[in-house]
Amino acid sequence: MRIPRFYEPQSLSEGSEINLSDNVVQHVSRALRMRPGDALVLFNGDGFEYSAELTEVAKRNATARITGADQPARKSPLNLTIGQAISRGERMDYAVQKATELGMNQLVPLFTERCEVRLNSERQDKRRQHWQQVAISACEQSLRCDLPEISEPQSLNDWLDSVEADLKLVLHHHTEQPLGNFDKPASVALLIGPEGGLSETEVELALSKGFKPVAFGPRVFRTETAPVAALSVLQYLWGDLG
Repeated sequence: MRIPRFYEPQSLSEGSEINLSDNVVQHVSRALRMRPGDALVLFNGDGFEYSAELTEVAKRNATARITGADQPARKSPLNLTIGQAISRGERMDYAVQKATELGMNQLVPLFTERCEVRLNSERQDKRRQHWQQVAISACEQSLRCDLPEISEPQSLNDWLDSVEADLKLVLHHHTEQPLGNFDKPASVALLIGPEGGLSETEVELALSKGFKPVAFGPRVFRTETAPVAALSVLQYLWGDLG
């Protein structure tokens, strides 16, 4: 049976005893009905994985003793940043979840011309927190020990002006430029448009900022499918899926 694995946002060190956070307590006590002496695995985003043993379990609190620490080689050597046009509901959740499983380092939600989602500052913060939790859950499932960053939503123009990477790509199905033409990069920034795609003006703006147009096959992907297909190919070519 697989040992339960949880994100624990506090300092962890071998030999220490800690009070588990509320989210972990909810899973340990109420969902899984674990007991003192049961084993679990914790991570806090520092790149390590910590084995632990429950020492006390109650309805509203639980404690655990850290019994070991390991630094598994699960972080991709390819640094991946995604500028993802914001989509509605589960589509955006799916994009965040799968991009996390595939090793992306940062995802920036973007407002574009054809983006149908409008968020005030309060809703932006709530959505960002929600997407960050989606990423955390994906890390728990996929055995990642580092956390990707879900940034504050911003305009496409602002992101294009600030993003830095060895290779910057914009998904554009009218191009025939193969990825094999590019030298192996250490970092990639990938721009993904909304349902309906980026406008020609936005594509031209991206190209003027140093982005290269690229297509991943002859078919047009949905906005939530695009990061899955693109990251799979990029990780295979230059990351850790090869």
